[in-house]
Amino acid sequence: MPTPTKGPRLGGGPAHERHILANLVTALFEHDSITTTETKAKRLRPLAERLITFAKRGDLHARRRVMTVVRDKGVVHRLFVEVAPDMAERQGGYTRITKIGPRKGDNAPMAVIELVREPVARKATVKEAEGATKRAAKDADTAAATETTEAPAAEATEATEATALVELPKGAVASNEDGSAPEGYSVKGNADSGKYHVEGSQWYEQTDAEFWFASADDAQAAGFEPAGGESKQQVDGDDA
Repeated sequence: MPTPTKGPRLGGGPAHERHILANLVTALFEHDSITTTETKAKRLRPLAERLITFAKRGDLHARRRVMTVVRDKGVVHRLFVEVAPDMAERQGGYTRITKIGPRKGDNAPMAVIELVREPVARKATVKEAEGATKRAAKDADTAAATETTEAPAAEATEATEATALVELPKGAVASNEDGSAPEGYSVKGNADSGKYHVEGSQWYEQTDAEFWFASADDAQAAGFEPAGGESKQQVDGDDA
């Protein structure tokens, strides 16, 4: 019996494990997002990112390497033509794993693994805004060094509040002190994943909201995407 790889082995043997991972990565490249167990998602992630690295090269040898795992030529074509160009400016971190509620029946911990295809420029803009705020706060503290000790403290408080306003997405409000939603806001926003959840959707109850939006349109305008796709969030129906 061959020595198993690091971590728990999937399936009954090495060949079975390769078939499981090949089927999972094919579905991921075809649909951009799949729901599976946390264990499978964590084992799938390095394989998917390695194949995306090959796809970013774009040459014939890289395509042949990918096809040793993904047998569907249509999925391989989509990976090289549609997915890889979206990853051109991204230096790693091509996938994202979001934990969701346990599966009914065996209570297995579940997760959603998806491709990170949003532009990198949006995050760079936020970092530039944060850097400008920090520089402005530093200049304000330097100018107030000759005043009384109360003045620098007040300026530091104002700088902290200004930073908080920059980090709060447009159209979003913070949670109440007890973590509940403000009146008139029912759409949850997750800062880590950049996803939103409308009330009544699949993962709404399991999600802890950092921000709240009045509607799915407001969440999309702030750069958030529907968790699991628009069909899962019922964006064509009632967002409340």
